[in-house]
Amino acid sequence: MNDRYDVVIAGAGPAGAQCARDLAARGYDVVVLETEAEDEFPRQSNKSTAGTFPSMMASFGIPDDVVMQYTDSVVLESPTDFYVKEQPGAVLEFADFKRFLVEDSRADGAAYLFDARVTGPIMDNGEIVGVRYNGDEEVYGEIVIDATGPAAPLAKELGVSDLKRENHAIGIEYEFEGIEVDRPGYADLHDAMMLRLDHQIAPGGYSWIFHTGEDTAKVGLCYIQNGYHSRYAKESFTIDDYLEHWLETDPRLASAEPIEGKQHRGSAHIQMPGQMHTDRFMAIGDTVPTVDPLWGEGINKCMQSGRMAAATADSCLKHGGLEPTADNLEVYDTLWHREVAPNMKNRLLMTKLLYLAEDDRYDRLMADLNRLDDDTLAKANKGDPVAIAKLLHVEDLPMLAEFGKRELRPDILS
Repeated sequence: MNDRYDVVIAGAGPAGAQCARDLAARGYDVVVLETEAEDEFPRQSNKSTAGTFPSMMASFGIPDDVVMQYTDSVVLESPTDFYVKEQPGAVLEFADFKRFLVEDSRADGAAYLFDARVTGPIMDNGEIVGVRYNGDEEVYGEIVIDATGPAAPLAKELGVSDLKRENHAIGIEYEFEGIEVDRPGYADLHDAMMLRLDHQIAPGGYSWIFHTGEDTAKVGLCYIQNGYHSRYAKESFTIDDYLEHWLETDPRLASAEPIEGKQHRGSAHIQMPGQMHTDRFMAIGDTVPTVDPLWGEGINKCMQSGRMAAATADSCLKHGGLEPTADNLEVYDTLWHREVAPNMKNRLLMTKLLYLAEDDRYDRLMADLNRLDDDTLAKANKGDPVAIAKLLHVEDLPMLAEFGKRELRPDILS
């Protein structure tokens, strides 16, 4: 193991490992530092619902053997209605997927240091030149990348991270057996990924059931503990209480039994990114943050951010005389906003408006989606104003007025 590399990456999640894959494939010396021990990886960080789509699988060369279940449709639910869209997808076994990324990048020459907790940057003349880990161990690189998620030990010290506590989303998920996948009165969830908008289950957020084969599924919920959540929250209820309430009240889950060792908790920040780079440094994945604000899809977004950082590093390192200064790394921000999360601000506003709506408005949304063509939802997801207008009604004016007041008063809600 060397102590000098072209690129040093902190964090072996989807963003960090994919960045290492791309850089190693280009022939660069890259090392990834990961907090967890290799024989347990990724026990502590195995926290993603891991729903994704064929475009991600194809773009990043993900093999079939890390897929738990291929799905044929996406289902949106409200308290009393649902909408079904034919959309191929895949539910990954997240631990196998993360191990694949590590081994695939290793095959191209990437080095990994497991059981290596990054503690801070090594600075020289105001620039980061390396990483300190496990107290006094050191490793050096021409470019350093923080892919550690919200912990962000490097980005925070460099003043790059701007994660806000009030934008911190929490989630809980169990894998269950004994699910009634095709219950009369509900959508058939065979080979489906279902997202439910229902404040009784996930106030100011959403819940999900992702079918994983036979009578098994991933079942969970998430929300941000902010004004949209507190508007509908039950006093003293924790996220565990909401999941228990769903298990007790949804007949599809009446016989559900948790699968041993398949309980996950996770968190992410839902907000606009601030600064994402400085001299010799980039922040990627959930360090930025990168999770899609509307539906919570994170794997593809994180891997895209890793790929954009790798392309940016390559643009500097392949030219011997081009220093990786902040100016020369600026292309990373441009690529991020163009390729990873276009229309991020509009999608954040859509997310806040969606979570402000009452439960009966979710029922109306399902009716509208069933009435309109499938392209309406796809276009609205991308922030198309015409498509969004089709989903609004005169009766929404009071909600829109309240939404405007909230967005103009950050003391009410950031």
